[in-house]
Amino acid sequence: MRVFLDSNVIFSGIYSPAGAPGTILHLFVRGELAVVVSQQFITEAITALQDADPKAVSKFTSLLMANPLEVIPAPTLEQVRAFTKVIHLEDATILAAAANSAPDYFITGDKDFFRNPEIATESGLRIVTPGEFLAILDRSNR
Repeated sequence: MRVFLDSNVIFSGIYSPAGAPGTILHLFVRGELAVVVSQQFITEAITALQDADPKAVSKFTSLLMANPLEVIPAPTLEQVRAFTKVIHLEDATILAAAANSAPDYFITGDKDFFRNPEIATESGLRIVTPGEFLAILDRSNR
């Protein structure tokens, strides 16, 4: 299964490995999930981690070195603009990248992606929280 992870899922998984985001990262490390992110995410992640907790940068770097992510190019401005009618600009960038990657699921903890049902419709994405994703996996493994 191929999933696009929002940065909040990866950060949460690094900081709290026992929660749903941590379980998702563990599945990735075990090779049970293919994880897709945008190039913009990598740049922003390192900057955000350096500001919040420099020790977490080494965890993040180790994760990337041992388990390479599929990194897609940043979306074009035109692709981002197409989604600004359903979500604000910052999240439209993430949404466009996720839509471009055509994942099985877009996993996010950001409530903004769930406030407007048109977001999923316009993007063609199955947008779920980490907990919802694990429940889907559990049902499919029965």
